[in-house]
Amino acid sequence: MERNQFVIEAAEVKSMTKESGLSVLQLVPCLVKSAQKLARPPISKYHVGAVGLGSGGRIFLGANVEFPGLPLHHSIHAEQFLVTNAAIHGETQLKYIALSTVPCGHCRQFLQEIRGASEIKILVSSIENVGGGHQNGEDEDETFSFRPLSTFLPHRFGPNDLLDRDVPLLLEPRHNALSFIDNNHENNIVIGDINCNGDVADHEKKLKCAALEAANESHAPYSVSPSGVALMDVEGRIYKGSYMESAAYNPSLGPVQAALVGYVAAGGGGGYDRIVAGVLVEKEGAIVVQDGTARLLMLSVSPRCDFRVFRCRASSSSSYNCKDKST
Repeated sequence: MERNQFVIEAAEVKSMTKESGLSVLQLVPCLVKSAQKLARPPISKYHVGAVGLGSGGRIFLGANVEFPGLPLHHSIHAEQFLVTNAAIHGETQLKYIALSTVPCGHCRQFLQEIRGASEIKILVSSIENVGGGHQNGEDEDETFSFRPLSTFLPHRFGPNDLLDRDVPLLLEPRHNALSFIDNNHENNIVIGDINCNGDVADHEKKLKCAALEAANESHAPYSVSPSGVALMDVEGRIYKGSYMESAAYNPSLGPVQAALVGYVAAGGGGGYDRIVAGVLVEKEGAIVVQDGTARLLMLSVSPRCDFRVFRCRASSSSSYNCKDKST
C-alpha cells in the first residue's frame, strides 16, 4: 500500500490477498507498519498504528494524532482513530484488530463500547512474527495469535453495567431525533469569512446539516448530551465527526477530534490550517457542553477557522430540512 489510505475497499483487499498469497487475517497485521507511517505524534514522536477488519471485508486504518500546545488528553489514540474512521464510513463491526503495540488501558476501555467487545480479536504486531513465513494449512488465529479483548481487560466495566441491553452501542445505527431550534437567532447567522469556492450561504447550510447529522449519530447514552462537528477546508470539502462516550467517561472522544479524524482519513493534506470553517451542534441544556473545549482545540490547530456553535433539541421531526439542497 503506497499511498495514504485509511480505508481499503473489499475488492482491493481481495486483490491484495491474491497478489500476496496471504489470507485476509494474515494481511491485516502486515498493514500495521503502513498505519504507523500515517501517525501524527509531534509531542511523543511515538508512532502507533491500528488496522481493523470490517464485517463486509473492508480494512480500516488508524493512527495516533497529537496536538502541540494542548493538554495531552486532547490526543487521539490509534484505536480511537480506527473506530472513528470505521464509524464515519458506516461500518457496524470490527471483529479483528491488529496493533503496533499493546493497547493502553484507555483504549481497552474505549473498545468496550462496541457490541460484543470482549470477543474482538486483538493482535499486537510488536510481539508477533508478523510478515514471517507460514505453513499452508496452519490455523490463522494460531499463526498470528489473535487474542480476544477479554484477555487484555479481563475484569471489565462497560455499557452493560449502565445501560439497558437494547440501547444502541458504538458503531450501531442510531438517530437522536435532534433538530435545530426554530426561534434560535443564532441559526440565521451567516458565516461570512469562509475562504473557499462557492456560495457562502450554501456552505453554511451544508456545514450545519453535516454537524446536525453527526449529532444525531452521536453515541452519548451516559450523559444524554449528543453533539456533532462539521469542518470545511479551503476547497469546500466537509468532514463530520460525532461525540462518542465511554462508560468510564474519560476515554470519551470529543466531536472535534472525531471530525479531525475524518479530515486526516480523507487525506487532509498538510496541516490543519486548510480548515477554514467549522460548526458544532449540541443539545440545548446539555449537562456535557463541548463549546469551550471545541473552540480551544480549533483555535490551537487552525486559528483562522471560523467556528460557530448552534443549539438543537430532541424532536420527532426536523425543523431544518437537510435533504433539500436546493433552498
